[in-house]
Amino acid sequence: MPRLLVINPNTSAAVSALLQQHVQAVAGEALAVQTTTARFGAPYIASEAGYAVANHAVLDAWAAEVAKNGRPDAVLIGCFGDPGLFALREGAGVPVGGLAEAAFSAAAWHGRFAIVTGGDRWRPMLARLAHALGHTQTLAGIHTVAPTGAQLAADPVGARRLLAEACCQAAERFGAQAVILGGAGLAGMAADIASQVPVPLIDSVQAGAQWAVEALKRKEAAGSGFGVDWQNVSWELAALD
Repeated sequence: MPRLLVINPNTSAAVSALLQQHVQAVAGEALAVQTTTARFGAPYIASEAGYAVANHAVLDAWAAEVAKNGRPDAVLIGCFGDPGLFALREGAGVPVGGLAEAAFSAAAWHGRFAIVTGGDRWRPMLARLAHALGHTQTLAGIHTVAPTGAQLAADPVGARRLLAEACCQAAERFGAQAVILGGAGLAGMAADIASQVPVPLIDSVQAGAQWAVEALKRKEAAGSGFGVDWQNVSWELAALD
């Protein structure tokens, strides 16, 4: 059975458990899902600084996993923001995807889409990522709520109420044909509030899992080899070509 490595770029074991549960549920018997947690960085990424460190943490987590268990068949970056996506895709040698990239593609099938997520600092970060992934024209707008993803996950009842209202507001304000509920910590919440939202609601974790299943069916091509003479990094990362 093909093996999917899910990398949680933050240090929260609770988020890793949530990712494991929801990604495996979507993958079913098609994939063996293994989730690994960043060895350093922010407990929950909610700033440019946390995101910058997460880029390194993703590469480090990949290297540690390869050293321990060998190369998986595909990698999913379990953060709505996809830190390390381009770097890992450059040299991993297997298909690499991220929650945001997968959700953007899924939402774009419906037309122009809006994003709802937790943490005000994510707005410019996600706008930059959407531009880099070619979604400048399809992204209708970004609506952030003040609580971070971690804070929302800690209060699921209040979070569902707040996020349902935010998704409705985003659909109306931006004239969106779909809304993405983005965030690893928000996995599963979209299904609970979808009936309250007037347009299709995309769960970023579910979209990521579906990407992985399809990527392995298509046997997507992938770059191989980083070509870096690493210095002063973990021994596992230094061992990568």
